[in-house]
Amino acid sequence: METEYRSRGASSDYRILYSDTPLTLGKTVKINSYIDHTLLKSDATQEQIKKLCEEAAQFQFACVCVNPTWIEYAYSLLKDKGIKVCSVVGFPLGANTTETKAQEAHQLVQLGASEIDMVINLGNLKSKNYSKVKSDIESVVKASNGSIVKVIIETCLLSDEEKKIACQLTQDAGAHFVKTSTGFSNAGATVHDIQLMKSVVGPNFGIKASGGIAERKFALELIESGATRIGTSKGPALI
Repeated sequence: METEYRSRGASSDYRILYSDTPLTLGKTVKINSYIDHTLLKSDATQEQIKKLCEEAAQFQFACVCVNPTWIEYAYSLLKDKGIKVCSVVGFPLGANTTETKAQEAHQLVQLGASEIDMVINLGNLKSKNYSKVKSDIESVVKASNGSIVKVIIETCLLSDEEKKIACQLTQDAGAHFVKTSTGFSNAGATVHDIQLMKSVVGPNFGIKASGGIAERKFALELIESGATRIGTSKGPALI
């Protein structure tokens, strides 16, 4: 067990991925460019994945997010459509070994994933084994070979201080986004959590809100609060 890890603000050393453009809910927002169109149900069929990809191309979403078993198929449908393909690592519990996570990430990139959503090791975080949490993320970042890595911290299971620490570890490990939720735990994204996460990572680091985002008004509130991506299975309805 390690000593306290003190959270701090974003460092200027981190690569700028997004401009800090203020939004107001009264203005028109091209919400489609924020959406990761998602289908991670265990019983998702090939036909449903095909529909997901067709909708992503139709509405020009940022990407689709599917389970590893579908990544090659989704890539084959979208490689000429300008839509990125994302998959998940250590999902949904985050309790896999670091070696397993890294191998999974490497394979997914080989199969066509340009974005990886990995789940943080929550047990180590809560045990204050912070160097292990950071190393876990670093290994996935390295194995992803330049692909975008989003780190799911499962906010509903953490205290605010633990959320801050998880955000800082995500930045320190070289990932590109911090993400709220898997959608498989007991709650999803909240405005409070997005604001808290932004207070740690700053305006130029990716923040993905996910879990329970089914209404356009809520999605816009999350964007207004600092979210730069919205993970949802309800993309067409939000449009």
